[in-house]
Amino acid sequence: MNKQMARYIQENMTEIISNWQEMMKNEKSERSFEVMPAELMDQTSREFAELMTSNLLESHQAYESRLNDFAEKVVRYGWSITFVTKAINHFGEIVFNGMERDGIITNENLRGFTEEFNKWITPIRDSTIDTYSKTWERTVSLQKIALQELSASLIPVFDKVSVMPLVGTIDTERARLIMENLLEGVVKHRAEVILLDITGVPVVDTMVAHHIIQAADAVRLVGAKCMLVGIRPEIAQTIVTLGINLNEFTTTSTLQRGVEQALAWTNRKIVEVDEE
Repeated sequence: MNKQMARYIQENMTEIISNWQEMMKNEKSERSFEVMPAELMDQTSREFAELMTSNLLESHQAYESRLNDFAEKVVRYGWSITFVTKAINHFGEIVFNGMERDGIITNENLRGFTEEFNKWITPIRDSTIDTYSKTWERTVSLQKIALQELSASLIPVFDKVSVMPLVGTIDTERARLIMENLLEGVVKHRAEVILLDITGVPVVDTMVAHHIIQAADAVRLVGAKCMLVGIRPEIAQTIVTLGINLNEFTTTSTLQRGVEQALAWTNRKIVEVDEE
């Protein structure tokens, strides 16, 4: 029966893929197919169909290799695990209905084919979800590490003046990392003024403000001043609306103004030099 199923899929691949794409496009809660270029969608659909068929024909090792490659792609494309599950179920449904329509599946062999379809779909669904989950966790972990490395470094810009650009959402774990890097950087660079640049922070709520205030307090304890820069108008409005107290901060709208103020605090200033 496995060979019959595989042969049917191979002989009717174009029709199966077309019907499958239509079913996936009709999943209103998912927009994965809507945002994919047509050429990429066709390529991915064929790879998915070949993956489903390889489970019937290829060795376990070859199937696992194909499965890992496909899981990495769909994670990168933004397919949710729900979308992947529906994709597998819909593919099996289309093949079953097609074989039934063409008289391959009859009342006499219905029970046997039903068991074979369950033996085919259930393992491939379980293995795909497991591989997808591991790939997703690994991807998220790598992205988190990369974001932490990019957004929690103290950068010396002038003698005694350093900047820490913050990028992305600040949660408790990132706040801890920011605090550690901030204090280590102050001591390492002998900084007297620290500019916390929140230009890349999309939302400043009470929790984010609390973490920033804690970081500023820690900086003051080691003998340096802290300035908050990059406050966009919408962030300023949010801070006022939430009643967040930043009175102990010097704040500026841009990093440039912050640098000018930091230089003033260290008895320096930027001057223009006339060209002779």
